[in-house]
Formats: sequence, C-alpha cells, structure tokens
Amino acid sequence: MIIDNLAEFASKRFGQNFLKDHRYIDRIIEAMSDDSLPIAEIGPGLGDLTASLLATRQHVTAFEVDKRLCALLEKHFEKERDAGRFELHCGDVLAHEEGLVPLKEPYRLVSNLPYYIATRIILKALRDERCKEIIVMVQKEVAEKFAARSGERSFSALSVLAESCGKATLLFEVPPEAFVPAPKVTSAVLQIKKRHHLHDRGFEDFLKTAFAQPRKTLLKNLSARFEKSKIETIFETLTLSTKLRPHQVETVQYQTLYRLLKGERFYGRESTGTETTDTDKKQRNKSGA
Repeated sequence: MIIDNLAEFASKRFGQNFLKDHRYIDRIIEAMSDDSLPIAEIGPGLGDLTASLLATRQHVTAFEVDKRLCALLEKHFEKERDAGRFELHCGDVLAHEEGLVPLKEPYRLVSNLPYYIATRIILKALRDERCKEIIVMVQKEVAEKFAARSGERSFSALSVLAESCGKATLLFEVPPEAFVPAPKVTSAVLQIKKRHHLHDRGFEDFLKTAFAQPRKTLLKNLSARFEKSKIETIFETLTLSTKLRPHQVETVQYQTLYRLLKGERFYGRESTGTETTDTDKKQRNKSGA
C-alpha cells in the first residue's frame, strides 16, 4: 500500500512500527514449517507480511485493532477475501475470552506484534491448545526472556513457561531501520514450537513468586509465600543448594518443586493418587532412582 507519510500515519496509541524491509519478511516466511496449518496474524498493519503469507499459504486470518488499517486491508486483499483465503477481524484480539483467537482448528501464529501487548499475546498463545507454533517479532529483550536457558541471566518465569510448552528460539535480530517509523529498540523474531499448552495458572503464579526478586535466592523468594522449613526439606530432597538464584534452576526442577509444594508425590513416594508424569520420569532417570 502507498501512504504518503508512514511515520505520521503510524498510531502511537497502538504502538505501530511498520516492517518495510522485505529481507526480514522473507526470513520469517522461511522459518515456517512446510505444512498446511492456517495462519493467524495479529496486527497486520499495512499488509506487507500478510501478502507474503498469502503467497505461500492457503489461508490467513488477520486481527487488526486500527479501523483505518482495517479499511485499507479489506480493499487491498479483496480478491483473497472473496476467494475465501483471507479473513479480517477488526477489533481487540485480547477481548476474546477463550483461547487467543476465535479459530476452531489448529493454527500457527505469525505476527509482527505491537511491543506493548507482545508478552500478553504470547502467553495467551501458550495457553491456547489450538496454537501449534509461534513465530513473532517482538522487542529483543522480550524474545531473550522467552528463549533463555537455565544459567543465563535472561532466564525468567517466561523462559520456564515457554520451555514447559516446547522449544523456544531467538531466530534473528531486526534493526530499528527496518521499520517505519524506526523504534528506539532492536527487535527480534522469536519461534516457539509447541508440544504442550499451559493449563495451570497456579504454576504461573508460583513462577511469579520464584522470580519476584531475581537477585535474591530462590529459597528467599519462595519463603514469601510458602513455609520455609517445607521448602528447605524439598530442596534437600532434590539436592538443590539453598544458595541458588532463580535463573540457576532448571525448568524440570521448577515443575517438580511446584508439584511437591502442592503436596503431590515425588517418584511415586508422596501420598496422593497423582500419576507419575513425563517430567517425573525424566527427573528420575537423571537421578538414577
């Protein structure tokens, strides 16, 4: 689409920065698996990524909050819409109560996300069992938090949640000059290949407590919510040092800590009827039990 002054056209209210460098759009397309999963795109903007998606995929469902852009997109992709290959929803995607988007079939999320809602959208996508893969452009620091591994300083509650669902990877960085108007920060494309979905908000709340003060020990953080003596006993059972900081603990250990703090069994020896999970089995194999 041709707009005289993109920088002035962009809405600060909606955090709009239009990706115009097609080299990065091409790299996003190349990152997708070669399958027929329908695409959900949030914040299509002027439709540059949308056009490339439609050139390689059969169906794209887009969600745009800016009514000005909705009118432009409807006109620009009129043929694709009439052919049943493009569907546009104009409104706030976060207003949907169930799942991330109102799609009934499995889908892949591919988007250049507005910075101010990126984390919320990714978390909703992780909770949505219909979302099978996430490929999104976000602020670099956000991508690093989702993709970090245990031991890295960027390792956070978001890292644990992403790794609990599948494999998160920071694919590549995108400089400010690739956008109009240019943002003040570097962006990055994050990919999360999902094997599971988040289904326990209690685990998410537990992680908020665990990472509440990253520079303090995990024991100190958890003691703000749980009985310290119980935590110390669990740490001893798992052979975890009480001096560990939150970023030094592995995802599988967080999962086990959470279950034990809820009173679930460990290696089949705690007194509940909970079946041993895959995570328990992996932990057992590591310990040689």
